[in-house]
Amino acid sequence: MQVQVARISAVVMEFAVEVPADAVKAEVEKVYANLQRKARVRGFRPGKAPRQVLAHLYGPQVANDVASAIVNETLPKALSEKNVQPVNQPQVEPGKFEQGAPFSYKARFEVQPEISDVSYEGLELVRPPEVAAEEAVNEQLELLRRQHARLEAPDPARPAQKNDVLTIDFTLAVDGKDLKDGGGEGVQVELGSPQILPELDAALAGKELDAEVDAEVKFPDNHANKELSGKVGKFHVKLKDIKHRVLPALDDEFAKDVGSFQTLVELRADVHTRLEKMLKDRAEHALAEQIVEKLNEKNPLEVPPSLVEQQCRMMEYELLQNARRAGHRVSAEDLPKVHDQLHADAEKKVRAGLLMAAIAKKLEVKVNDEDIQKGLEELAADSGKNVAKVRAEYSDPQRRQILIGMILEDKVLDLIEAKAKITVGAPGEPAGPKAKSPAGA
Repeated sequence: MQVQVARISAVVMEFAVEVPADAVKAEVEKVYANLQRKARVRGFRPGKAPRQVLAHLYGPQVANDVASAIVNETLPKALSEKNVQPVNQPQVEPGKFEQGAPFSYKARFEVQPEISDVSYEGLELVRPPEVAAEEAVNEQLELLRRQHARLEAPDPARPAQKNDVLTIDFTLAVDGKDLKDGGGEGVQVELGSPQILPELDAALAGKELDAEVDAEVKFPDNHANKELSGKVGKFHVKLKDIKHRVLPALDDEFAKDVGSFQTLVELRADVHTRLEKMLKDRAEHALAEQIVEKLNEKNPLEVPPSLVEQQCRMMEYELLQNARRAGHRVSAEDLPKVHDQLHADAEKKVRAGLLMAAIAKKLEVKVNDEDIQKGLEELAADSGKNVAKVRAEYSDPQRRQILIGMILEDKVLDLIEAKAKITVGAPGEPAGPKAKSPAGA
């Protein structure tokens, strides 16, 4: 077998493989012997059809089978001999098959680029603050109070106002017809919250109990409900109940009610600790994102397209899952609108991953049993699961390899941070989309 290697680009290789005639002949004999045992030819007993008859009936099929068998047997050997690992399925272009002649084919595939050196020292990074301010602690305590508040009717009775929790019945009509599934009874909404449509919020504010109001809403062209896309809907709403929140006193009894705390001081300390952990995690994530950007800037590198597409599909899936968990209406049809940005981000992630792998190899960064145990403990703490259960989940070789990859990446990130120029700052966070409901129509 002769193999000629051509480097089409930094990430694409092509093998031109020629298999000698005697090896082709042996494979032909093998295919015909197998065919003779299985073929059913009219006029001949099973297994007794002459070779020339089989060649006449099944010649093209034999040629295809021989070519496939030769490629399946020789290509892995050629890759092993040349010490090449494709990152995608090779695309094979077979040559012409002729009896008694050598057989040749070409196989083109993607490979990781050769990385001789990585520029990663002295990156200028900004670390967001990790100290939980008293104001942030107070905000969290207020959220806890709201979560444990009682709902009571205002005394004396009054019109609905911001932050009231209203119970409503409503119908929704489009083009003069009520939508079958467009209404609801006994639906609770909070005035002034982002979950209620602004038009309904404005219509209900200041209304008395049992009031009936109408509100028109223009739905966007890309609304998830096709019946509403680009249409004007008319809500008819009846105000059935008005309640306001009565917040509990912020004292030791409240601390006992919301958790295993004896005093408000203990509760405040726990809130402070959890906030600082969240801020630390957020800071590490922000630094990791900056490192990805800086590595891409300092190390322009061609990356395998198939790896980028694979990463892009993973990011699309995560985007859909996160949006659904947050209650946002995002469908697969919406993805093309953000595909270009996702693709660009995926390319950066793949490039940074390859560069960090090169750093790990150069510096001989290893993952030992102690690192794996620590990683399992962190996963258990984040998920609230028992460490033994997490260990069992990651006993699967594929999942264990994913865990090792995550730990290795964290180690490389720590190495890069240790050699970076880090200043403390407070980068702003973009506001995410907010769910809407009339609850949400």
